[in-house]
Amino acid sequence: MSAFKDKPSSAIVATSDVERARAFYSDTLGLELQEDGMGDVLVYKTGTTWLLVYPSDFAGTNKANAVVWDCGDDIEAIVADLRAKGVTFEHYDMDGTEFANGIHRAGNFRMAWFKDPDGNILHLNSA
Repeated sequence: MSAFKDKPSSAIVATSDVERARAFYSDTLGLELQEDGMGDVLVYKTGTTWLLVYPSDFAGTNKANAVVWDCGDDIEAIVADLRAKGVTFEHYDMDGTEFANGIHRAGNFRMAWFKDPDGNILHLNSA
């Protein structure tokens, strides 16, 4: 039996500027702030999990995905909404994928990546 099999998990990202991160995650992404009284740690509910944003001198140094959201068929609308808010989507060259309007397509699977103000890589997919 795995000690973690039935345990909930959370995503956590670092920021160099808590107020800038608050504006991005609250206003741009539209997440509802659940708690902010833990020494500048911002806690958001996202689906059935939590996203914590905390101050760190190492913010944005991760070169891999920090958070992924499974968006299903809503991915197109979500990407369009974020693009309208000024979010720039990343374009990665990957064999077997096409890229248009911020979304990578591999058959019926769709993926999009963008960065928060600290450079943390955030990922959307149509799983």
